[in-house]
Amino acid sequence: MALNMLHCLLSALILLHYSSGAGAKIPALVIFGDSSVDAGNNDYLSTIAKSNFKPYGRDFKDGVATGRFSNGRLATDFLSQDFGLPQYIPPYLDPTVTIEDFASGVCFASAATGYDNATSDVLSVLPLWKQLEYFKEYQSKLKSLQGEAKAQETLSESLYIISLGTNDFLENYYSSSTSRSSEFPVDKYEDYLVGIAHDFVTSIYNLGARKVNIAGVPPMGCLPLERAMNLLGSEPCNHEHNQVAADFNSKLQSMMLPLSKELHEIKLVYSDLYTLFMDVVKDPSSYGFENAESGCCATGYFEMGYMCNGLNSFTCQDANKYVFWDAFHPTEKMNHLIADRLMNTTFYVFL
Repeated sequence: MALNMLHCLLSALILLHYSSGAGAKIPALVIFGDSSVDAGNNDYLSTIAKSNFKPYGRDFKDGVATGRFSNGRLATDFLSQDFGLPQYIPPYLDPTVTIEDFASGVCFASAATGYDNATSDVLSVLPLWKQLEYFKEYQSKLKSLQGEAKAQETLSESLYIISLGTNDFLENYYSSSTSRSSEFPVDKYEDYLVGIAHDFVTSIYNLGARKVNIAGVPPMGCLPLERAMNLLGSEPCNHEHNQVAADFNSKLQSMMLPLSKELHEIKLVYSDLYTLFMDVVKDPSSYGFENAESGCCATGYFEMGYMCNGLNSFTCQDANKYVFWDAFHPTEKMNHLIADRLMNTTFYVFL
């Protein structure tokens, strides 16, 4: 309880700092990634990786299932609000959203994608290169709206968030339907993904990005789905997959320092999601949770996407008691906690 109060106090101080006019203003958040940050782009794709139906979104404004893989808002939505921007970041593929709205925040993320193009092929979602193409298209629209000089200023002052990697391992490398595990030992596959991350940051830098955040992957082996598949293991979480996540995160961070020196004007920061998730999973009650082992939706062990639907009678009544919403994704409460932690430990440098 005391730890939660400290989080709230730190968040309040940061927001006070922002509202007082101190520090640089962030005019927009620009999001690249997977289901951890997808605000609904997959609604407009021919894929089974969707969540635009109940009970997804049941705690969102007006109970709308927006395509976010949660019962409510994502961490990036809370971050947008913390920076004094709109409460919700819209998906770029939503035809009802105008460039005027996208000027203060835009999401290119696509659930089930990864750094590796082969990962996006598994469920026919947006690969990272396509997200980059949409970003270029967005830039052109922004320049038409704001003019060349103002748009360049907006692009350079915006905060770019990249959240990817989990699907590359769980939906690709460790899946029998792909060949990556036969092409690479896992340590070399980590290197391969880090190389893609390096090149992607360089690409958006060359397009005007200067404030960039790379999120590490969570302890994959402690996701409810991984726990359920590890019932015969000696530990509740899949230790091997957690070690891969930790190793990959370490390599991401090691890549960032030389890249920051290479790209002279960039402010490149890392988000440590692994430590937060491990802290919460080990001691959920300290963070106000009762369940960190299963998801709220359906049985909570295997269901996500279409398996997590309104016909299942097992879905919990109060998602705030749960760390995970379905077998893979956090609840709105956990997303809020993530945003608070990132504002306190990472994003304060942009205020």
